[in-house]
Amino acid sequence: MAVLRKESGVQSDYEMQEREEEKIGFTEKLGYGLGDLASNLIFAAVSSFLVFYYTDIAGVSAAAIGTIILLSRVLDGITDIGIGFLVDKTNSKHGKARPWLLWMAIPFTFSAILLFTVPDLGEVGTLIYIAITYNVVHIIYTAINIPYGVLNARMTQDSYQRATLNIFRMFSALIATVIIMFFTLPLVEVFGGGKTGWTITFTIFGIIAGLLFFTTFLTTKERITAVNVNQEKLPMNKGVKALFKNKYWALMVLFSLVTYTANGLSSGLGVYYAQYILENPALVGPLGFAGLFPVMIGLLFIAPIIKKYGKRNSMLIGLIISLIGTAIIFVDPSSFSLVLIGSIVRGIGGVPMAASFFAMLADTIEYGEWKTGVRTEGLVYSAGSFGTKVGSGLGAALMGWLLALGGYVGGVAEQSESAISMIMFLFVWAPAIIAVLQMAILAFYKLDKIYPQILSDLQKRKTNQK
Repeated sequence: MAVLRKESGVQSDYEMQEREEEKIGFTEKLGYGLGDLASNLIFAAVSSFLVFYYTDIAGVSAAAIGTIILLSRVLDGITDIGIGFLVDKTNSKHGKARPWLLWMAIPFTFSAILLFTVPDLGEVGTLIYIAITYNVVHIIYTAINIPYGVLNARMTQDSYQRATLNIFRMFSALIATVIIMFFTLPLVEVFGGGKTGWTITFTIFGIIAGLLFFTTFLTTKERITAVNVNQEKLPMNKGVKALFKNKYWALMVLFSLVTYTANGLSSGLGVYYAQYILENPALVGPLGFAGLFPVMIGLLFIAPIIKKYGKRNSMLIGLIISLIGTAIIFVDPSSFSLVLIGSIVRGIGGVPMAASFFAMLADTIEYGEWKTGVRTEGLVYSAGSFGTKVGSGLGAALMGWLLALGGYVGGVAEQSESAISMIMFLFVWAPAIIAVLQMAILAFYKLDKIYPQILSDLQKRKTNQK
């Protein structure tokens, strides 16, 4: 390992870097986590309530909304790469990532308000308004969320510290999801219901989100710089070429596609399983919470496990636990008690993944810089973001296609044997198949082992340039 000589003795570059990482305290970690609380105050609502708001409150057809959302996915891909490139080019007194939180906090607030304020403009006018505001919100979200992800990599190069930052981030995101699940509809009713109630509710959520992003800006600090300090002049095509030479980034993008396809596949499946397998639609809430609650609790205790076994190995352990949860459900898929226990075990298995994925994506930045000499923070996160969006969309589409293939008919009291079998397959077997595929992808991920040496080499290069 490369060394640097100081008056106090000889120390490895990595040891010196570790001392620097100790400067990240609880307040800064909490401040970083609040950024995902801000994001998900709006986007948990988008996932849970926006289509309902458009169809039942604004009176727009579901088919038209589906078309708008589908076309917006294409635009998402373009804006993700564009914003990632702009972040890589940013060079301000506040750093590369933090200034975007400052610039976009207020636009994010107003875009959230506009999203849930659909005026009466007639059928065509309303659709135009929805198409514009929906896409504007996603562009602004991309412009604040990709830099927010990049900020993790700019705050520290220490792999464990990145994992702890990601734990704060994911725990905050789950808190936002719980807030949206339990408080949105009651607040809408408190403020009079109808369009007015929705507008006031999301005015409040939007203002809170903007203030939280501003808090993240104030409480965090960018410490990491590229070895090549002049790379802001690097053309986009060279940055993209360097990105595709980064094998661990490619593995993480593939992993995100598989993982978020699974999320999209399962997110809307609970209601079908509760109604047609467990024969009680009211059980959909407990089933959802059974998967969510263990993740919230587990994130509080996962850091020492990650520190001891590493991110990849912790995720492999979690996937094995998830398979055990599936096995419990398989014993009797119609027993609510066993399904509930199995869902809780699956949730426990998902903790290492929630804690580690974005930190692992951040680690690929150093590998890419070490391999190619080009540090593409924005492009790494933009492509990773695109993978999560495509995966989520693909998963939701697959659920619809496979249910249709099984002969599912909406609105009927009883489903065919093939439809029941398909629901059972999607709930029980599909997660197991996907878990095995995730384990196969992670088998090729060796970055945890060589990461300390990579940091040492990068530090040596930076020192030699001085």
